[in-house]
Amino acid sequence: MVPPTGPGLSGAGIVSIDWDPGTREWHLRNEQVSYLLRVSENGTLGHLYFGPALASGRSYRHLARRGFEGFDNRVGDPVAFEYPTAGSGDLRIPALTIEQPDGSTVLGLVYAGHRIRLGKPSIPGLPSTYVESEDEAESLEVTLADAVSGVELRLAWTIFRDLPIVARSARVVNAGTAPLRILCAMSASLDLPDAGWHFVHLSGTWARERHVRSRRLEQGRQSIGSLLGVSGAHHNPFVVLARPTTIEAQGEAYGFSLVYSGNFLAEAEVDPYATARLRIGINPEGFSWHLDPGAEFAVPEAILAYSADGLEALSHAYHRLYRERLARGAWRDRPRPVLINNWEAIYFDFDEARLLEIAAASRELGIELFVLDDGWFGRRDADTSSLGDWEVDRRKLPDGLGALGTKIEALGMRFGIWIEPEMVSVRSRLFEAHPDWAIGVPGRPRTESRSQLVLDLARPDVVDHLYGVIAATLAGAPISYVKWDMNRYITEPFSLSLGPDRQGEFSHRYVLGLYELYGRLTAAFPEVLFESCASGGARFDPGLLAYAPQAWTSDDTDAVERLAIQWGTSLCYPLSSMGAHVSAVPNHQVGRVTPLATRAAVAFFGVVGYELDPTALSSDERREVADQVVFYLEHRELFQRGRFVRLRSPFEGDRNETAWMVVAEDARRAIVGFYRVLNRPVPGPGRLELRGLDPAALYRVTLWPRTGDEVEQENALVRGGDDLMSAGLFLDTDRRETVLAGDFTARLFLLEAE
Repeated sequence: MVPPTGPGLSGAGIVSIDWDPGTREWHLRNEQVSYLLRVSENGTLGHLYFGPALASGRSYRHLARRGFEGFDNRVGDPVAFEYPTAGSGDLRIPALTIEQPDGSTVLGLVYAGHRIRLGKPSIPGLPSTYVESEDEAESLEVTLADAVSGVELRLAWTIFRDLPIVARSARVVNAGTAPLRILCAMSASLDLPDAGWHFVHLSGTWARERHVRSRRLEQGRQSIGSLLGVSGAHHNPFVVLARPTTIEAQGEAYGFSLVYSGNFLAEAEVDPYATARLRIGINPEGFSWHLDPGAEFAVPEAILAYSADGLEALSHAYHRLYRERLARGAWRDRPRPVLINNWEAIYFDFDEARLLEIAAASRELGIELFVLDDGWFGRRDADTSSLGDWEVDRRKLPDGLGALGTKIEALGMRFGIWIEPEMVSVRSRLFEAHPDWAIGVPGRPRTESRSQLVLDLARPDVVDHLYGVIAATLAGAPISYVKWDMNRYITEPFSLSLGPDRQGEFSHRYVLGLYELYGRLTAAFPEVLFESCASGGARFDPGLLAYAPQAWTSDDTDAVERLAIQWGTSLCYPLSSMGAHVSAVPNHQVGRVTPLATRAAVAFFGVVGYELDPTALSSDERREVADQVVFYLEHRELFQRGRFVRLRSPFEGDRNETAWMVVAEDARRAIVGFYRVLNRPVPGPGRLELRGLDPAALYRVTLWPRTGDEVEQENALVRGGDDLMSAGLFLDTDRRETVLAGDFTARLFLLEAE
């Protein structure tokens, strides 16, 4: 047992992994959860329990209901396995399938040893969560072995001291004398004793990513996944199993999140006995991995969380872990700058003078970072050419990026750029010189999307080339921010660097190459803030958060659409990871016209930026934006690192109202956002009950934007935390807290404890 002596995650809990050699059980425990494993009578590894913390020093072997000597005369029984294999009597979906030289896939993995250690090991070549002090976590590694094939499976678990979370991973080792072929190797599998759950996932497409979807588990299989080469906008590599009665603040829920950016599968199965199994990991479809004797294969990390207190507590656990122990580097804890991106202001049509005009106008508004988007390189006047030619376009910027960046900095701003290094245009010098570097099957046409192809990052020479040209660009100008985009999915998955029998490795090798490139660049340029992007939010996943601590949430910047997108994203991801911009109207994605105050009130709950032409704003609009920037900077730490609480869902009821809030860790400050899509005549006396406040505190309630008699408001509206959480804020009455008129309205409430 480890006492809480290190700095680590702020907390004062305990964490332990206990091994009972008599009963052959492991008990992973902190003050919030327990995770129990056992060695079965026939040597296989069984799962006993994952849920609220249980007392230590006891045997829980009875949770297995009966001993397990194997499936002899009991084929298909609902036995709980920790990492199931196929073909030996368990008829449900497996976690591991390995083809052996004789073509069989049956394995008999039995316990061969284990190791308990302080802290948390890393996973070579893959991003993963980490600790900064060994007392933050304990880790267990169990080795299972199959005597016939020589397969060794090394399963790993880490339990964190202060979070209801267990991190899982696995390595497959060929300890035999013949080559093997891995067909399926999941990151985690969890067996549950009943199937009374809803399968909650985040799904959508471009411009409406991560909408919350839920369906009841039924007998058979249900799944989400990706075969797009990236995690994708269609489904996020995160799912929840929630009880039918679970809501934000109460009820049981399990979370499953995959730290990976490629093809994935999250699948639940209910067997005829009404037990449930969920597995998550690399999508087995189209995947295989050749494993020579002595070689090993590591799977991505899966993060499993448990909450007995609703979805809110589950989200808080993920937010804290991913913000503090997945994101890395200098920008992990720094306040993120308020930026302006020139894209929707002028697209490809610019020169240095026009950019400096926008930057100067932005600086007058208090904006801190100017980002030059697409069009600065090659001869990029449209999205039909020049990707891959990462040299500055001297027609537009005759003095280069360095000179422009220096002039931007002289204004008192930082300078950033947009890149899309994984892509190549057919109309480019790079493609003319290296057509073989583009992904495609020889003898077959390549499918173009957005007039571009994807470079083969499974090839080390391509990764080396990209590192060289991007590093030269970053070293040649005062660049402090990079927006890294990827605007298409992968088709014709094939690599000339792999033989015919190894093409099943391509998609995973591409992701490994991506991580290597990100890792080399972030190590070489630690002061640069990287923001990931993929046609908006098509690669918003934990894998990239390990390198880029914030991501572009969606290309859709419409305030109404963003309510659903940011709500869904928050189920797993912290506000500090969500890029959120105030854009021009009519909105460039949906054509809607929303008030400037509403656009800001939505974007504040994330890493805020602006994507409009400040020189085209009226004087009133300029004053309004300047006030917005002042307000955000004043409360930036709270918005980016506070405890996010979801209050009223855009996915429930008539979907006309949304509300959420962010609360300081000490509950002394909070900001509440309330949003209404369409106004209605004679509204009823609505109330908004808050959560997360100190019930004994008195809070001064003020409004943003300010309306009416501000002095009277600030002196009159002092209310108790218990009052605000029980009676709530009053809406649509003659009370002074808020009066909303018109459509697409928003109001922020600032609560400060007296």
